Amino acid sequence: MINIFWILLIFTGIIVSFINGQGEEITNIIFQASKETIEIAIKLAGPIALWSGMMKIAKDSEMMELLARIVKPVFKYIFPDIAEKDDALGAILLNISANIMGLGNSATPLGIKAMEELQKLNPKKNRASPAMCTLLALNTSSLTLIPTTVISFRVASGSVNPTIIILTTIFATVISTITAIIFDKIFRLFFRE
Repeated sequence: MINIFWILLIFTGIIVSFINGQGEEITNIIFQASKETIEIAIKLAGPIALWSGMMKIAKDSEMMELLARIVKPVFKYIFPDIAEKDDALGAILLNISANIMGLGNSATPLGIKAMEELQKLNPKKNRASPAMCTLLALNTSSLTLIPTTVISFRVASGSVNPTIIILTTIFATVISTITAIIFDKIFRLFFRE
């Protein structure tokens, strides 16, 4: 439904621009935007390859597992209904660790794996379990210490100081993650079945 809405908005804008005699400007904007998109994609290929490789090295060297062990006590509080030795907790910890490292592209497959593991534990297969909702809230708030993807975008866009956002990113994501955890606990308390 939302796709239809966006298509209607785009076509309405194009039709109105041609009616107003600005069709040539729309054509120029479309080609300019396409050119800029391709240039940014090419500039991002290197940093994304670098950080994906770093993520692979981190996984192979068990650095992600080390980070997961460090944050495990906190996650036992956040996910109380998951057994300590369960595969789901390990998948969640790896996903959150990747998000903390700012590796959104690498964190996505780990998040999908975590959701699959949580679905195995879910007694009601047709609806999300509380642990699944918690994981979604944590992924959405996404505590990030090193925003590598955003830094890559800033480098590709020609930023003079692409790393200047690190402190503000840490502050913003800490606040968003704390808020997500608080609201998750409130919803778990008041909306029990």
